[in-house]
Amino acid sequence: MAKTDIWPTVGTERETLAADLHSLSDDQWSTRSLCGDWTVRDVLAHMTAVAQISLPGLLPKLISSGFNVNRLQAKDIERFSGRTPSDTLAEFQSIVGARKSPPGPADTVLGETILHAEDIRRPLTIAHQYPPEALVELADFYKGSNLVLGAKRRIAGVHLRATDTSWAHGSGSEVAGPMLSILMVMTGRMAALDDLEGDGVETLRSRS
Repeated sequence: MAKTDIWPTVGTERETLAADLHSLSDDQWSTRSLCGDWTVRDVLAHMTAVAQISLPGLLPKLISSGFNVNRLQAKDIERFSGRTPSDTLAEFQSIVGARKSPPGPADTVLGETILHAEDIRRPLTIAHQYPPEALVELADFYKGSNLVLGAKRRIAGVHLRATDTSWAHGSGSEVAGPMLSILMVMTGRMAALDDLEGDGVETLRSRS
């Protein structure tokens, strides 16, 4: 997948996620996601907010939140959640085709879309096949970066090997498994460690 053309994939993945969430019960909307204390509904509202961030609009939001990112995110979640889960989903559906990008590489938008979709789907046991080429692109993007997610530091000293596509990285004790699960662990989603095997798994577990 060309690094300069993430948007068709982003749009398709957003649309598919919206369809998967259409029939959730209220209890399912309140399910804890893989993002700390955020619920499924919180993550979706966050995704809606991120899809509308641009560089000119970011600074005023940071100023009004006292340059506290957690406070900014909490305010955005409250704003885009609406009164009901149906409101939350409708807000998300309104940005399916949006092509705004926060400051930084374009792959951050692809990562936000795929990682947060799985943050939602995995606790709800909703299976989904993400485009393999998108997962590989993101793994290549995150493997050399400690910015925000600390992936480079987390995977240092282990050999990662995908068992469902031709991707590998690093040296040391092996960690093998599905590309999606490797990507999730690289970015701090340690629930996916259960999908992986090899002598390096415990090394990664100790870095949670």
